[in-house]
Amino acid sequence: MNSLKLLTLFSLACMVQACSNNPEPDATGSAAVAASKSMPELAAAAVIEDSTARVFFVSPGDGDTVQSPVTVVFGLEGFEVAPAGTYVERTGHHHLIIDAELPPLEQSIPADERHLHFGLGQTEAVVELAPGKHTLQLVLGDGNHVPHEPPLISEQITITVSGAD
Repeated sequence: MNSLKLLTLFSLACMVQACSNNPEPDATGSAAVAASKSMPELAAAAVIEDSTARVFFVSPGDGDTVQSPVTVVFGLEGFEVAPAGTYVERTGHHHLIIDAELPPLEQSIPADERHLHFGLGQTEAVVELAPGKHTLQLVLGDGNHVPHEPPLISEQITITVSGAD
């Protein structure tokens, strides 16, 4: 995408934000944060389309046999990790999907035992898993825990957690 198109998308996003009248304060009481939450993520979406951004597992690897608790290390290229509530282009935070299908990609990722949020900007986690096979997948979420458009999703990997020795 050329610079003029990107600048146009950024300008459009700024105009939408500026035209929002009297935003409601968010849970922190900040109207500025609430206003930025309503701003379309057009510029970020445009950048993803022509980038090599990707999210992936540094470890464990697909097919690995591990002991619980499992240290999972997240990788990210072409974007920066930022805490939830950050509304800056090319940023996001990790969500780890365990033994579940991907959630709807146009909605906030649920937070439960199968959809773990790392909204403080963590790049690794220690996860307790029962012995047996498990699938893991990463999804990068924006400041509102919504996948980017198009979404940055890792390959799904399968690991085996060995039983107690």
